Amino acid sequence: MSGAVLAVEMLVVFFLALFLLHRYGDFRKQQRMVLFGTLLAWYLCFLIVFILPLDVSTTVYKQCLKDHEQQRPTLSPGPSNHSTSNSTAPPTSSSVQPCFQPWSFIPDGILPVFWRVVYWTSQCLTWLLLPFMQSYARSGGFSITGKIKTALIENAIYYGTYLLIFGSLLIYVAVHPQWHLTWSQLQTIGITAANTWGLFLLVLLLGYGLVDIPRSYWDASRQGQLLIRTYFKASKLMTEKADAEETLEDVMEEVRKVSESIKYNHPHRKFIDTILRKCPLDYQEKMGRNMDDYEDFEDKQNCDPSEKSLVRLHKQVRHTHTHTHTTETHTL
Repeated sequence: MSGAVLAVEMLVVFFLALFLLHRYGDFRKQQRMVLFGTLLAWYLCFLIVFILPLDVSTTVYKQCLKDHEQQRPTLSPGPSNHSTSNSTAPPTSSSVQPCFQPWSFIPDGILPVFWRVVYWTSQCLTWLLLPFMQSYARSGGFSITGKIKTALIENAIYYGTYLLIFGSLLIYVAVHPQWHLTWSQLQTIGITAANTWGLFLLVLLLGYGLVDIPRSYWDASRQGQLLIRTYFKASKLMTEKADAEETLEDVMEEVRKVSESIKYNHPHRKFIDTILRKCPLDYQEKMGRNMDDYEDFEDKQNCDPSEKSLVRLHKQVRHTHTHTHTTETHTL
């Protein structure tokens, strides 16, 4: 069987990831780059789960063929006075087991290329694209350059930990007298650094999970304590919701003051319009600006907020709006 099974399964997994993204996301509200990154990440994760059984079945079949070749006896020519049937007696069925090709068999040379593409694409998503996109989306900058700068600064620690491990391994290989740096060794160092960082994080999370997961099941078995904890969580959520709404009111009041101080003919007015579009709809209606309001801003430039302060305010609006929406969802 050819690689048709692999192609069909990859196509099915793609539509599965697309369906889940459509089910839990909104294509109309999300940016195309965000949708592409999320779809690619989900698609690769599902591919690993669904393609791994095909790889295992193919490997078992190849191992069976290899064992079959090793168990096959070598035929040696018999003496001339013996019959040919005695010299070429077939092996018994108990010594050699037949190998049946599975329906999921994948030809040689396909899976190694497939796993390389999946691995290095996942590496780029994990270490470069997804963290950068997350910081870029949360940035309060008004320009692409400002958002990129903010994203790089926020990910400096994240990238720094990986570069520290990579640099340590690189120095160790460089000073070793028997090893010489090549492109393949650099790839190996990158893989080792990523695995070291991931295993370190896994050990920390696993250490917490080994204690918290059994404790959560133990607490869930006691109904009285579970009811008390539920009351406590409900009251805590209501408190968080009230605090989030109060913080949102304060931020919206600051936005209102800034919007009233900067008129429509001000060069920073486009930044205010961007901030207002990120506010809740009811606040946008309350802070609807009067387009007939005109004021000469040249005499008040010293009192106007700077672009840096507007960037900070923009980030606060996005954060408080998202946090308020999250707390409202949790209390439903």
